[in-house]
Amino acid sequence: MNKLNNKIVKGKKRTSVGGKSPKRSTYKYKGKKVSYSSPFKHFTSRLFWGMIAMMLVVIGYFLFKLVTDNPFHISPRYGFIKYPKGDIRGIDVSHYQKDIDWDKLKNAQINGVPIQFIFVKATEGSTIMDENFNQNFYNARKSGLIRGAYHFFSTQSPPLEQARWFSKMVWLDKYDLPPVLDVEQSGGLSPKHLQTMVLQWMDYIERRYGVTPILYTSYKFKETYLNTPEFDKYPYWIAHYYVDKLQYKGKWAFWQHTDRGHVNGVDGEVDVNVFNGNYDQLVKMTIGGESVIYLN
Repeated sequence: MNKLNNKIVKGKKRTSVGGKSPKRSTYKYKGKKVSYSSPFKHFTSRLFWGMIAMMLVVIGYFLFKLVTDNPFHISPRYGFIKYPKGDIRGIDVSHYQKDIDWDKLKNAQINGVPIQFIFVKATEGSTIMDENFNQNFYNARKSGLIRGAYHFFSTQSPPLEQARWFSKMVWLDKYDLPPVLDVEQSGGLSPKHLQTMVLQWMDYIERRYGVTPILYTSYKFKETYLNTPEFDKYPYWIAHYYVDKLQYKGKWAFWQHTDRGHVNGVDGEVDVNVFNGNYDQLVKMTIGGESVIYLN
């Protein structure tokens, strides 16, 4: 049975039951029973929920930036791969695919059709070369595939230094595809600033190799950052995953429609692409004539 415990505090009588204070404290003042709640309790409660709200806003902002700046890495981890219409299919590889079995790959098929082309990562920024580029690029030609080389663009290095680095590391021959610039991150730059940097790389490479380079980026990224008329001249390699058809309304040359493909000869997942045309059109897109002569 509970006992009443009475405590006298500065002439005021507070009452508790069983030694435990009720949710709202009570005391007697001038013979009347008065209840009150601590203002400090309300303050700490509001402070707590305010901090929670602030944290949610910050988390939401960073998630938004993650999706908009890196749309390539925000893809579903479920569902079946959708294969769009097209008979000319290919893949793109880098050191992430590790050691490729080229004897198997040259006879591999994607959705019932043989692989016809392959893009190989060559360089990144102004100092990085993909560790598997030379062997991948050589074996691609040896396997009878139409090959291309791409540069991963960095906003942390001057674009001309990056262009010179790519042209120093990559020699393109007859029937190779034009150089590719892979642009995936804004680096916090404004669209205008990023456009200027990208165009500097493209202009230098076009003069250096004597062919119009290819631009690779995602649908949303291009719409946000690289959707001005200056970029319409470049063949567009679009990354747009897990859709039945492209939302992009402009012209495009290649469509990277999944980053979770599987082909014989490559362990693990690989990017899968389709060319917007027939085989003859793909060959016409390659560099013609003798080996490209570098300009000074």
